[in-house]
Amino acid sequence: MKNLFITSISIMIMILAGCSNEEVTNYEYTFIGEGEFWEAEYIYEGAEIWGEEEGVTTYSNEANYEFRITYKGSVEDIQSIENLEFFYDARAKGGSRSREFDEPPNDITFSTSGSSTGAKVQEEEVIKVNVKWDDFEESFELINREK
Repeated sequence: MKNLFITSISIMIMILAGCSNEEVTNYEYTFIGEGEFWEAEYIYEGAEIWGEEEGVTTYSNEANYEFRITYKGSVEDIQSIENLEFFYDARAKGGSRSREFDEPPNDITFSTSGSSTGAKVQEEEVIKVNVKWDDFEESFELINREK
């Protein structure tokens, strides 16, 4: 999945490089953290584009992200799970996913991904995570592993 992100960003940069009046700054942040039962990773990468149009400075941000949570036990430990919800919240971005299981899960990692424009997640941010599974709940924070 990470290769898909890198390819997308590379293509975006090649397209933007054709615009001679723009300055492109690329970034990639990986936020990690864990609680007692779950660990998570948020990969956020993209480009800030500064330019000038009719004497006015312009700015845009284009990014791809992937959020993954992984149960710290074995798949056998969560065979009875019926509902799973997870939320993440940074100042500029956030998201959630919920899932109901008709059959026992066959994996301990769950994810969501996408792209965004506009406000940028900053490298020093702390991302709040909340995981609910059946009658249990856990909250923890992710920090940039490069900081």
